[in-house]
Amino acid sequence: MDRRSVLLGLTLPVIGSPSRTDAAATAAAPFTPQRHDMPTLEFAYEATVLLAPDVSHGKTPLGERTRAPIIGGTFAGPRISGRVISGGADWQLMRADGYLVLEADYFMEASDGTQIRVHNKGLWHSPTGDWPADYALTTPEFEAPMGTHDWLNRHVFVGTVGPGPGKEPAVVITVYTILPPMTAVG
Repeated sequence: MDRRSVLLGLTLPVIGSPSRTDAAATAAAPFTPQRHDMPTLEFAYEATVLLAPDVSHGKTPLGERTRAPIIGGTFAGPRISGRVISGGADWQLMRADGYLVLEADYFMEASDGTQIRVHNKGLWHSPTGDWPADYALTTPEFEAPMGTHDWLNRHVFVGTVGPGPGKEPAVVITVYTILPPMTAVG
């Protein structure tokens, strides 16, 4: 088959295929999922994370890079509580579209002394560049030793980000476990 035959074949209607009008109508119809079971959220903990002043790292090809040093804090929830360990950082990137990419890496220490690594990625946006934000969500991932807190390794989480309670630089992160339909955290 030559090139011209192939190109002509691509333009001929296929028997049984929908017309352009049918395709447009299908595209305009609202999508209805076949499954109606939705995941649910269960409160895991809330953390107040204390921050040192931002450190600017300048403009990069990806945007304006800053680092917010994490200097401490506390967290508490029904299954876990403790303190945020100083020494981590939130590497932030202000994109050209006005969204701030968050990527925090730090450790929490549970009240029983267990050290838990947190790697929390997210997006933050505010039309004014300050609170309140119209979008401030994260997806924390945890690395906990086997034992009492290893449930953190076996679930997917989502978090909200809000301003800290005082005048010192801080954020409040509220973390929820995403549960599949009809399950409980185990």
